[in-house]
Amino acid sequence: MGFEAVILVGHGGVPSDAPGDLVSELKGLEAARRARGIPEMGEREAELDRTIREWPRTKETDPYKWGLESVLEELRPRLGDRRVVEAYNEFCAPSVEDAIASLVEEGASRIILVTTMFTRGGSHAEFEIPELVEYANKQYPDVEIEYVWPFDLTRVADFLASHVPPPTGSS
Repeated sequence: MGFEAVILVGHGGVPSDAPGDLVSELKGLEAARRARGIPEMGEREAELDRTIREWPRTKETDPYKWGLESVLEELRPRLGDRRVVEAYNEFCAPSVEDAIASLVEEGASRIILVTTMFTRGGSHAEFEIPELVEYANKQYPDVEIEYVWPFDLTRVADFLASHVPPPTGSS
C-alpha cells in the first residue's frame, strides 16, 4: 500500500546572482517553443532550465524559495501523515515533474498538488499545472494525481480579510 503526498507548488524565482543573459536566453527559447506549440524543451532550453533551477541559493539570493519553504513547514503539521514536499513552476528545483516522479518512485499511491497562486488567469496555475497533471496521470496510471485548484473564492477572500486590520476609530 502506497502513501499519500501533497506537493506545494510555488512559482519559483531567479536567484539574484544568476547571470541575466542565461535567464533571457531561457525565456526566449521558451517563448519561441510555446509560440510554435511544441510541448517539450529542446536540448539548449533544457540545459539552461537545469542550470537556473540548480543554481546555488541562499536566503539572500533567493528569498522566495525560503518563503515557500516556510509555508511548507507550517502546512506539514496540518496535513497529518501525508508527505508534503515543494516544487516550482520555473527557475528553481525541484520542478513539478521531478517532484511527482520522485514521489512515484518512493511509492506514493496518491499525489495532490496545491499551489500558492490564488487567482485565475495566470498561465502557471490555470494552464501549465493542469497540463502537467494530465501528462503525469498518463505517465503513472496506477497513481492518483490531482490538482486542487481553482480555490473557493469565498475562503480566499476570508483568508485575505482576516489579515486586514479593523478600521481606525472602531470600537
